[in-house]
Amino acid sequence: MDVDCVVVGAGFGGLGAAMTLAEGGARVALCEALKYPGGCASTFTRQGWRFESGATLFSGFDPGQLFDRWITAHSLAVETRVLDPMVELRAGDLRLAVPPSREGLIARLCALPAAPVERLRAFFDTQRAVADTLWALFDDPEMLPPFDLRALGRHALRAHRYAALLPWLGRPLAAVLARHELTHCEPLRVYLDALCQITVQTGVDEAEACFALSATDYCFRGTRHVHGGIGALASALTDALARMGADVRMSDAARSITRDGDVWVVRTRKGELRARTVVANVLPQSLAALAPAVRSPRLAALSARVEEGWGAAMLYLGVAREAPLRAHAHHLELVGDVSKPFVEGNHVFVSVSGLDEPERAPGGARTVTASTHVPMRALAGLDLDAQGRYVAEVQRRMMALIEAQAPELARHVVHRMTASPRTFERFTGRFRGYVGGVPRRAGLHNYEGIWPAPVAPGLYLVGDSVFPGQSTLATAIGGQRVARRILAG
Repeated sequence: MDVDCVVVGAGFGGLGAAMTLAEGGARVALCEALKYPGGCASTFTRQGWRFESGATLFSGFDPGQLFDRWITAHSLAVETRVLDPMVELRAGDLRLAVPPSREGLIARLCALPAAPVERLRAFFDTQRAVADTLWALFDDPEMLPPFDLRALGRHALRAHRYAALLPWLGRPLAAVLARHELTHCEPLRVYLDALCQITVQTGVDEAEACFALSATDYCFRGTRHVHGGIGALASALTDALARMGADVRMSDAARSITRDGDVWVVRTRKGELRARTVVANVLPQSLAALAPAVRSPRLAALSARVEEGWGAAMLYLGVAREAPLRAHAHHLELVGDVSKPFVEGNHVFVSVSGLDEPERAPGGARTVTASTHVPMRALAGLDLDAQGRYVAEVQRRMMALIEAQAPELARHVVHRMTASPRTFERFTGRFRGYVGGVPRRAGLHNYEGIWPAPVAPGLYLVGDSVFPGQSTLATAIGGQRVARRILAG
């Protein structure tokens, strides 16, 4: 079958590319190995329980933002809710309910005992200047490359705003805390360490300051709970693609990508697709395996950066309907020893479904997805039996932390499943079970690849391992940017 573009993988990077190409009039084929879309940000069903694949928050739903624009333009039946609090951080005696506004968070931090109010407000002035500058690009993705003359003119008018970024480019977030004499302000430090581990995949001491300062706004920038799970949005987008005439192929894994003259040939489980352009929403290692004839230094460099990152140990729990939890969906961020790294069960992010989502579990029970980071380099040196023991111990620590910090949940568990990086690889096709993309450790290398360039003529990579980043919104915007370049010729 001949099309204009084949998109391999229906994660949100692939969906972003496919939607933009189809809206631009291109003939698109989308092939996905799983029977449902969303990739790492999907919702799966096992034994009647419908779980989020990962415990996380999702943004991009404010008026005018990407997901809101698609929902409106295509009349998608997707219901979202603003949560308050967005997440509750629990660490020792600290209880910090994070509201859906920056001003509310500042007020709660300043109200804590012995809070250094003036220094906290000065820090958030710096944070606001950086976040407002960078989030403006996400809110208006035409301001991200590739640029047209109109976008370049608008950047010229905004040039004075970019001065807020210059002191912090290539520096860690810890340097911003030191500048404001907040290195030892434990509540702020714990909050930022926990947030950065989730969003930029590393802690305060290493996190690239501009990325981390922007991520500090994550709860305040169009973040919502998607009723029924994030898979509801992914499925609605694939339905919209089909209505636009795209060839949507679930349970159709790509097996190879080869070149035939000036055309790419994608061989899948169900047949062969031919196109001048291919967009691959996979990790760079997987693209290298699918297209072994492609020799790309960029793929090799990206692969090395991914391998500095993380897998996840997961607990998928069912909780009885009568558990004394908030009625609506909510998120908990639990920390054990604040002096130790926020990984390996010492930091657990928990997402709980709402009572108004009875389709998520038998008998109207609640579903809970809990995750923690595990360093993949540590697993690489272990045989399979030792890996199993290691992950089981991490999961034991996760459950112990939930029992200590969220007993109202732990006492009412009625169903339990576990998952490791090996499980994640088996069920999602994700290379070795890596999650979260490239850790954004301080350094100017984070700004390499800001322009969407092919790894070979007509062959593009999208997803969480390439700019602009790791979140569901960021990967969708990355796919959109690549599609805009393809459409522009």
